[in-house]
This record gives sequence, structure tokens and C-alpha cells, in this order.
Amino acid sequence: MTRYPLRRFFPILILSLLLLAGCSSFGPLGANTTPTPTRPSSSATAGVPSPDGATPTLDDVCPIQGLNNSNGSGVTCLTPHQLRVAFGIEPLIEQGYTGKGQTIIDIVSFGSPTLQQDMDTFDQEFGLPPIKIQVISNVVNEPISDPNNDRPGWAGETELDVQIIHTIAPDAKIIVMTSPVAETEGTVGLPEFLKLEQYALSHHLGDIVSQSWGASEVTLNNAAGQQELQQWNGFYQQATTQQGMTFFGSSGDNGATDYNNLQATRLSPTATTSFPADSPWVTGCGGTTITDNGGTYQETAWSDSGGGFSIFSSEPGYQQLLPASDQSELNHRRGVPDVSAPADPNTGLAIYFQGQWGLAGGTSASAPFWAGLQAIANQMAGHPLGFINPALYKLGTSSQYNQDFSDITSGNNSVHSHGVNVQGYSATTGWDPITGLGTPVAYKLLPALINTMKSST
Repeated sequence: MTRYPLRRFFPILILSLLLLAGCSSFGPLGANTTPTPTRPSSSATAGVPSPDGATPTLDDVCPIQGLNNSNGSGVTCLTPHQLRVAFGIEPLIEQGYTGKGQTIIDIVSFGSPTLQQDMDTFDQEFGLPPIKIQVISNVVNEPISDPNNDRPGWAGETELDVQIIHTIAPDAKIIVMTSPVAETEGTVGLPEFLKLEQYALSHHLGDIVSQSWGASEVTLNNAAGQQELQQWNGFYQQATTQQGMTFFGSSGDNGATDYNNLQATRLSPTATTSFPADSPWVTGCGGTTITDNGGTYQETAWSDSGGGFSIFSSEPGYQQLLPASDQSELNHRRGVPDVSAPADPNTGLAIYFQGQWGLAGGTSASAPFWAGLQAIANQMAGHPLGFINPALYKLGTSSQYNQDFSDITSGNNSVHSHGVNVQGYSATTGWDPITGLGTPVAYKLLPALINTMKSST
């Protein structure tokens, strides 16, 4: 089975579209539309402890023909309901915590021409409440610039973001803000994205921003890059600490390295991480592989999950809470990521894109996953929580850590491909530079997060 990157990496949407011939062929375009099978009643078993009343009652049949969840091929197809059950989100949904009254802003280049139609099909298939996606495309008044022909990939990225957000927080409003300039590597596209986020802040569009894109630190290690990052970090600091915004960023899909040229065709031979996940004001989101083990979901670190240590940002105060074993590795640097979510495209959420059902992944899926969780948390709190990183690390270094998080302790993100060999990092007990603090046990984590932030004010 091969993976097909719809656009350059990173940002990347890994969207594997199954052809009718079987599960071994994938492709983003040109495949026949997969018909939706009849969906008999079935149920899923949660991979985390669930309170009474959390037993799944919805149908959980993968809409991809020939792939009913785990079929022995190493592929696990997750439905929205299964995803929410596996991470302890469903009990919150059943209590009415659905992201209602919250708005999530998704920042992308170009957007997707079939976004609303595909969203409608996705909702109908899985019984999700219908949603009208608001698209704002007139903030950046510049000519279209797409030097690497990335527009099809950005379309897939947009739809992955939106469908995952809606899966996690089905009643949250979603605003997609688009730039006519492709974000690639280095500073290319970043000034335009900053304009979008500044506009969102000044116009009070929402309190949560999902960013499934990034530029490697290697390509930002120059005067122009440093100047751009200074502007971004100043913006993030003000928005999070003074205006109640929460920002999520994908950690990358090239393991412990990333691209070192603007065309994103050559991996760096040295370890590196990427912006914006490396910003101390952003919650960096890594990735896991989730597998079905006899009806119980288990996780390991996804081998392509970005993670490592920033050469630009020093260790923030909240990471100084981590134990001495982590401090020796951090060495006064910002560690990435902070948290994780399922990202392996072989064990992904079923999404609908331009007439086809497929499996989606990459850490492009992790940031919108956490953005959806944040919408639920804000609804529960009755106000925007804003900058959550300090509270996450307080919980992650407390006695209740293993109640609030699933600690990922196996897997690593070393890179051995295309002539590049980069020693990566291993998942281990507690925080690590591949999965961060781990994945959420949402019905435990979100109330604890709210209480921790309340006690800190």
C-alpha cells in the first residue's frame, strides 16, 4: 500500500483514496467514486475507560467498500463516532458538549471548490448535524501564486481540516480563511497567513485557530525568516495571553527532519522541526498510529510524526515543569510537540473528497482534532480558555497524568529515506519529542484543564 501526498510536505495532507480494485492502490484524483454500502447495525469498543452511558449506539461501518474497519491489511478505517469513542469524547457529546456557540478558524491557501458539497455528503453518511461552512477569501488582495502547483493538495487539506473539526465538535461554527498565495517553505506565504489571522483577531471571528501547515526551521534560518517569526510570535503572545485565543499547529510529517529548500524536494540531513508548532505560544500537535486490537484501540507513535527541538525558541516556562530526564534532552530549547492525535493515514478517519471516500492522516489531522476539542472545552468553561499550554503541562506532570492522557511509550521518528539518515526520538513514559504528552482522554482531560486554568487565575 502506498501513500499519496496531495501536495508538498510540510504542510501535507496524506489522503489515501481506495480504488474499487482493493486496498493496495491509492490515489487522490482520477479514481472512480466509491459507492456507499448498506450500513448494518454495529458497535465499537472504546480504547479508553468510559463512564456509564458511553456505550456506542450508532452504526460504525466504514463507507469505503471492502474495508470494514480492520480487515487484516494493516488498515484501520475509523468513523467519526469511533474516533470520538476511542478518545473519550463521546461521553461529552452525550452530555451536550458539542462545541455549540464556539467558532473555529481554519487557515489555508486557496480552499476547496467542492467543500460544501463534500461536507454535506460526509454529514449525511455519518448522521452528523448539517453545517454551513463560512469561507472568507477577500482579506488578502494579491494575485494567485502557486509555484509548486499545490492547489489540489490545499483543497484536500481544507476538507480534511473541516471534516475532522466537525467530527469532534459537531455544533461548532467553522470559518475557513483562504489566501491566494501558496504557503510553501521559508517565508513564502507566511505574511499572507499572518494577515488572515490578524483579521480574524481584529474582527472577533472566533477564539480557536487550526493551522495544518508549516515551514521548516532550516528554511527560516536567515534574516528574513527571523524577522517574520518575530512578527508571528509577537502576534501569538498578545492573542493568547490578552485576547483569549488558542492556536494549534501540526508538528510535521517528515519525522525528525523536514525540507531544507523552498521547493520542498530535499530533506535536511540534520534534525529539525517546523513553525508554527515550534512557537512557544502555539500548541504543537504530533501524531500516533491507532490500531484495532480485538475491539480495543491501541496507539504507538507514528513513525512520520514531526518532533524535536527548536533552534529558535528557548525552553518555555511550562516545559521546565518536566522532569530532569527531559530537561537534559530539552537543553533549554523549546520541545515539539505538546500533544498528539491519530495521524497515520493507514489508520485514519474516513473522509469524503471530490466524489470519493478515503482515509486521511498526517499531523494535518492532529491540529484540527485538537481545535475541535478546544471548542468543547470553551463551551464547558463558558468562556475562551486562551493559552492552554501551561495548564497542559501542569496536568502532564501531576499525579493525574495517566487519567487525563494516554501516554504513548513505543515508536520513534528516525528518518532513513531518499539518502537521508537522521536519528530521531523515541516515545517514552511521559512527554517525548514525537508525541508530546500523548493523546487525550477527553472526558477526564477537559474538566481538569478548565479547573487547572481556573485555579491559576
